[in-house]
Amino acid sequence: MAKQTINEMSFLDHLEDLRWHLIRITLSIVIAGGVAFIFSRWIFEVIIFGPKSMDFPTYKYLCKLSTFLHMDSTFCAESFPFTIQSRTMSGQFSADIWTSIYAGFIIAFPYIIYQLWRFISPGLLDNERQSSRGFIIISSLLFFLGVLFGYYVITPLSINFLGTYSVSSEITNQFDISSYISLVRSSSIAAGLVFELPIIIYFLTKVGIVTPQILRKYRKFALVGVLIISAVITPPDVASQVIVAIPILILYQVSIFISAIVVRNQKRKAKKNV
Repeated sequence: MAKQTINEMSFLDHLEDLRWHLIRITLSIVIAGGVAFIFSRWIFEVIIFGPKSMDFPTYKYLCKLSTFLHMDSTFCAESFPFTIQSRTMSGQFSADIWTSIYAGFIIAFPYIIYQLWRFISPGLLDNERQSSRGFIIISSLLFFLGVLFGYYVITPLSINFLGTYSVSSEITNQFDISSYISLVRSSSIAAGLVFELPIIIYFLTKVGIVTPQILRKYRKFALVGVLIISAVITPPDVASQVIVAIPILILYQVSIFISAIVVRNQKRKAKKNV
């Protein structure tokens, strides 16, 4: 009976520890979001509305590429045929608050990963903890690379397609600010989280849920899944979906390589113990 009480207390202590980590994560997002709120005007004018201007670097590059290939393209237009409006009294204020919160999440991501690492690291062996020492740096780097990919590739492709799409000249595109910001936000953060795939595969391989054989066996299904993900986070344009699918497929292949290394190291350690 006493043993059961001890186990129950240790479990409650575990939950208490998790609660404090979540509190620290929340505070970090709030603090980083507060800083973002102070610079919100710059964030909106330079970052949020950057892909709305045809001077955006992605459009310049795609315009040069389409000109080189002698293709007609909307990337070479002077401006987009749409305007952004706020249709509710609290529209701009809400957009400012939520944009600051999501910006705070992006800024605080390394600290968020650090807190998650502090929570799971006590359950790892000493050699596993040492081999995973670069977890915070690598996962943060992958996340920021994904955010940049989403912002400079997925976002402008989506805005260009959806912003220029028209079924009739009688219709004028006047997008609500929440719709526009949602597109920029979801494209960037979703890409950042997708780029965490190698880290996820690493830990799933560590606990024995995934093996490189399984990843290779279901590569075809993974390809279909990647195309579905690309279709969700990009406009219904085949070229855009292919552009987005390529780096995700590369990440999947890298994940197979990482999984194989983890399994190989586990087998070597098992032989040494024998």
